[in-house]
Parts: sequence; structure tokens; C-alpha cells
Amino acid sequence: MKRFKKQILSGLLIFTMIAATGCSTSQEQQNDNAEAQTEVQDETIQQVKEEGENMQEYYIFELSDNVKRTHVKYKNRYGIELAGDLYTSKDLDETGTYPAIVVGPPYGGVKEQGPGVYANQLAQRGFVVLAFDPSYNGESGGEPRHISSPEIFSEDFSAGVDYLGSLKYVNREQIGAIGICGSGGFALSAAAMDSRIKAVVTSAMYDISAMGNSMDKESRDAMIKSISEQRWEDFTNGEPAYTRNYPSDAPLDKLPEDLTGLDVEWWTFYGLKRGWHPNSGGSFTNTSMLPFANYSLLNHIDSISPRPIMFITGDIAHSKAYSETAYEAAAEPKELYVVPGAMHIDLYDDVNKIPFEKIETFFKDAFK
Repeated sequence: MKRFKKQILSGLLIFTMIAATGCSTSQEQQNDNAEAQTEVQDETIQQVKEEGENMQEYYIFELSDNVKRTHVKYKNRYGIELAGDLYTSKDLDETGTYPAIVVGPPYGGVKEQGPGVYANQLAQRGFVVLAFDPSYNGESGGEPRHISSPEIFSEDFSAGVDYLGSLKYVNREQIGAIGICGSGGFALSAAAMDSRIKAVVTSAMYDISAMGNSMDKESRDAMIKSISEQRWEDFTNGEPAYTRNYPSDAPLDKLPEDLTGLDVEWWTFYGLKRGWHPNSGGSFTNTSMLPFANYSLLNHIDSISPRPIMFITGDIAHSKAYSETAYEAAAEPKELYVVPGAMHIDLYDDVNKIPFEKIETFFKDAFK
């Protein structure tokens, strides 16, 4: 709701600015109209500012006093408007040029969560960092909402490179990518088809396409049949079916008692104050999985070479096998770094476990 309210307020501001350029039959009317329009503009600007300030409470981390965060909008090659947060050091001299990194969120996550944590830390280390919401999700555009797409989510990384490369103080030959969880697969997919991405780090990687392509034939056929039938229902209803996994209004005070298995870990982050965000429902439309069963994100991972890749995982991360499999498929130069005592979700936000010094060194070496 806040995303749509913000769009309406922004639209009203644009409308009043356009109206202010219109012709009037008299100077007196022009002056009266100008005064009224100025009042409306001032009120609208204040409302937009307040909306932005209200969203501050939804970042899951504290912004460093040494870092500047700027909200930005730009389009991918499909024309979908993406929402991002640009992080820079406050003492950045815009007459110079700097290395840059685009950071994608966990699958079902948004820029105010893990990507912001990474960006906040790396901006203090001299990088220009863009954290973004994927198409159809968060504050980014695209209809219907909550769609997932292996191709478009990969494209969103390249769109981030487009934007970063447009900044006069970014060195176009020193742009890298970080993919957290599911974005790890999308970052690698993007790098395989976009040579402008000079280095890639994946953290707690998930290959979402492997989930659909690793099923036996019976299970895969059953999934495809179920999703195919769902399309009839979606068409009849005029919108795709979608069920949010986590609370929309506020985080829970404690975990639900009936949780088992991985749900305990997921809810610990997405359902509680630690990682909860109103734009992060942790799920996608019911038919979103279908293209992943016909699209392998990592088919060309070996073609990223000679650009380097570093896979970061935890020694107790349930997703560790995805990083190990991708590491084996990648060509040199590559590195697999295992963080002692780290669960999957620890690599979303735990600044004491995420190896930022190693990430900094990796990118600076890659950009030499």
C-alpha cells in the first residue's frame, strides 16, 4: 500500500508541475494559479518526503554515519522500472572514479534486507554499491505483482550495471555483482551473458532452476500438470494466484509453535523482527516456478572465465551443496569460501560472519 501511495503522490507532483506551465488568460490569474500550485507542490513534496522517512523503519540495519544512501529509479531492457538504493561513502569525491557493485536480494527478499547490509559495509570500503528490488517485487515496477522469472531476474543485474555505468564517478571496467541466496544463480546467469560484469560473488547461493530440473520425471510431470491447470484458474480470475508466506502488517514476537524443518530458519529471518519487511512476503505467484523447470541458470557458468567467481557458504548452511556444485562447474579463477559456524540466513545479515574483508580483497584484486 505504501508503494502505491508513494506513486500516487509522485504522480500528483508531476501533474501540478505540468499544470504550472499552462497558459492563463491574465497575469492576475497566472499569479493566483502559481500561488495555489506552489502550495500544492510544497504539500505534495512534504508528503513524499514523509513517506520516504516512514520507510526508514523497515531497513533491517542501521545506516553507517559515513555512508550516504540515495533512492534511485531506472529501467531494465524490458522497460520495467526498477527501484534501487545507491550507497556511497559520504567523503566520495565525484571528480574521481571508483569500483562499483550491484547486489541482488535473497529469493523473495528486497533491497532493505540483505542487499542493504552488504551495500552499507562495502560503501565504507570505497565501492559504489547498488541494492535493488527485482522486477515485479518490492518497490520496483511490473504487473502483475510477485512474479518470478529466471530471465528477467538475471536481466535485472545487467540493468543495474547499465545504471552504475551511467554514473560519471564509476569506472565501467570495474563493476562486479553479488548475489545473495537465489540471486546468486541470477548473478551468475547475468555474468555469463554480460561481459561488463567483471567479477561475481555468491553468498548462501541457491540455484532456483536446479530445484525444478533435479526432480525425477514423475515429480516433474506432476508439478508441471499442477501449474498448467492453475493457469486456467488464473485466467478465469483475471489475476494470478498468490499466497504470502510471512506476516504483512508486522513481525511476530516469537516463532509459531508448529514450525518444522527449514521453516524454522526461514521464519527466524522473514517472520521475526530480525529480517521482516512489509514488501518481503517470501513467495511468488503460484505459476512462477514453471519457467524454472525449462531454464537452467548455470548452463554457461564456465564461460564466465577468465573473470573470477567467489562462492561463499556456511559450514552449517543447508544450501551449501548449491555452492559446491556451482564451484565444480565453474572454470578458473574460482574460490569456495566456507564460513565457520554460519547458517544460510547468517549470510544475509550477520556482519560478524559475512567475510566483508575477503569480499573487499576479492573485488579489488579482480579489478586490477
